[in-house]
Amino acid sequence: MTEDRSGLESALGLIADVPDFPEPGIVFKDITPLLADHTALTAVIGALAEAGRDDDGRPVVDKVLGMESRGFILGAPVALALGVGFVPVRKAGKLPRATYAVSYSLEYGRATLEVHQDALQPGDRVLLVDDVLATGGTAKATMELVEQCGATVHAVAMLMELGFLPGRAAIGDVDLTTLLTV
Repeated sequence: MTEDRSGLESALGLIADVPDFPEPGIVFKDITPLLADHTALTAVIGALAEAGRDDDGRPVVDKVLGMESRGFILGAPVALALGVGFVPVRKAGKLPRATYAVSYSLEYGRATLEVHQDALQPGDRVLLVDDVLATGGTAKATMELVEQCGATVHAVAMLMELGFLPGRAAIGDVDLTTLLTV
């Protein structure tokens, strides 16, 4: 396990700080160097997938939901690692068939997320995956979409958490795995 943790720490070390992006005063966390490194990406996907396993390593979820858009990059390989299906949660108007929708507030306005109505079955247990937990609005809205489908959120797995923002509180008592807190 120490070797695995060391590999994960090395992987997380590839996340680059980009000062003043997208505006002055913001330090953007760029995950593209991590994504470009096979060993690093493999370590991160394995660590995120652990949130969907029991203590014996068996998958305990039926689907992985990835939130637009970096949640697609991380969520699809997590689903493969768990041997389950992947479901994209998209911005409004991007899915071609009947959807459930949830609108939520952002610091600069409102957003709407959608999921296909038949993406989950009642009783499905799901793992939510994304790159960053900030205010928690996207994760909370996605949790509401899961409920509309009659499924339940087993856990939330995030590459990183912005610890100075209230994202953790927004998701309530759902199990949360974050690989890095900044």
